[in-house]
Amino acid sequence: MSSDKLNTPFALHSQAVLTAEGLKEAWVVIEGERILELRDSAPEGIEVKSFGEATIMAGLVDAHVHINEPGRAEWEGFFTATQAALAGGVTTVVDMPLNCIPVTTSVPALEDKLASLGEQLHVDVGFWGGVVPGNREALAPLIRRGALGCKAFMCHSGIDDFPDSKRETLREAMLALKAAGAPLLVHAELEAPLEAPCEAEPSSYERYLCSRPSSWEVEAIAQLIELVRETGCRAHVVHLSAAEALPMIAAARAEGLPLSVETCPHYLCLSAEEISDGQTQFKCAPPIRSAENREALWRGLEEGVIDFIVSDHSPCTPELKKLDTGDFLDAWGGISSLQLGLPNIWTELKRRGLPIERLLSWLCEGPAAFAGLDHRKGRIAAGYDADLVVWEPERSFVLEPADLRFKHKLSPYLGRHLSGRVTHTFLRGALCYQAGEVLMARGEALLGRHA
Repeated sequence: MSSDKLNTPFALHSQAVLTAEGLKEAWVVIEGERILELRDSAPEGIEVKSFGEATIMAGLVDAHVHINEPGRAEWEGFFTATQAALAGGVTTVVDMPLNCIPVTTSVPALEDKLASLGEQLHVDVGFWGGVVPGNREALAPLIRRGALGCKAFMCHSGIDDFPDSKRETLREAMLALKAAGAPLLVHAELEAPLEAPCEAEPSSYERYLCSRPSSWEVEAIAQLIELVRETGCRAHVVHLSAAEALPMIAAARAEGLPLSVETCPHYLCLSAEEISDGQTQFKCAPPIRSAENREALWRGLEEGVIDFIVSDHSPCTPELKKLDTGDFLDAWGGISSLQLGLPNIWTELKRRGLPIERLLSWLCEGPAAFAGLDHRKGRIAAGYDADLVVWEPERSFVLEPADLRFKHKLSPYLGRHLSGRVTHTFLRGALCYQAGEVLMARGEALLGRHA
């Protein structure tokens, strides 16, 4: 599309534009890459594209995605990951500091990642840096170069070049990040001896579930809360699975501590009871827990204790999933789900009778605000990027491998009946996805405000 065409004002119309007040008929007026205004009446003198009764909403923001490039692009790379995002109505993703090579724990490593982007991006991409033992002095430079914050693991990360951070490492990192004005993201599990080791076969999901009890999360979050209280650093619990931690999180927030929390569709839409032995496509860390636990997480969302929902898209090659042996203990832990957040969560919202407006706070505004991108991403408002998704909430489908645009067509959601099909995605004013076809790659790197 020519630059002249992109700079010509136009409007998108629907009888169902999703705003914080609910669905309403509206016209989204776009000029260049930004939203000019949201109108309740048709504008005059400009082209209008109407989508009838299809829903128009802000593009989704997924603040937890493992893209793995450079170094492990055979697991997933920017080209395929951002195509998948675009097809799912996700217009902004934030890439995690692992499992790429090198891990993003220094400015040179971030430069390597930026150099690998080329012309591959189909959506806009931000970056988290990483905390590992001994890299405290690298954290402020990472933030100044454009990292949006930094992530640490309180347990083994799964790869040896991203070791876990003990309490003193976390404390030093939190002091450095507070001074830099950036958050610490934490994989909160503290490994401890098991009270009653499970003797089931390695292909048993029960054995894997027992190997990572909810107490590991609870103890880790308790320690993190102590460190937030001590340092004043803004901290964020990634992919919460253990609902037992919700009361202490709520108490910390009531105390005024700067603590936020995310969870993921696999903890909200799946349950341990439905995972058969050998189905290693369901393995992730922390693990998918019971249906009772899932219901408690939904209550945590509804009550505002959990702030938002992200995919934690963590792919690998099919061989690493050990589907041939079904060995949960040996398989790589990670759920492939980028592109599926909107239909997964909408299907559950419908089933639970929850209002559609919750999609905005949980999938758009919440993650954008946490990543420091809420001045331009996550809502339909004047001055914001014209990132928009058009989708049909009542359109049902059975998820097939051919639907998936991420690199390896392996996901626990295959074969599930879902509602809500994305038909069009606009990125900064340009139509980039339509009716199953990717039209252009115009994504950009999103560097933080301190860059």
